[in-house]
Amino acid sequence: MVFLTTQLWLRSRVTDRYWRVQEVLKHARHFRGRKNRCYRLAVRAVIRAFVKCTKARRRKRGILRTLWINRITAASQEHGLHYPAFVGNLIKVWLRTWSCCDVECLRKPVQLA
Repeated sequence: MVFLTTQLWLRSRVTDRYWRVQEVLKHARHFRGRKNRCYRLAVRAVIRAFVKCTKARRRKRGILRTLWINRITAASQEHGLHYPAFVGNLIKVWLRTWSCCDVECLRKPVQLA
């Protein structure tokens, strides 16, 4: 078996617990206090950080959605159209376009002699 780095060589010889601890401590390096050195505290902090990260991504999507709606509302009101009417017409055009595409796809190809 060929090991390209000393770290991989050591990994084959040392227990897996060491590497699991190092993985958690790697994520906790930037934390303040004992949370970046003590494994027990680091585990709690890393899990909490990952949970907050997931919730923050969901919150960000909601914030961006409201931002998009505000921008579209402002732009559509410049042209004298309210947001719900604009979106309704947009959906109608989109459905009409897709239905035309579906009809074209289902049509049999014409063979030229």
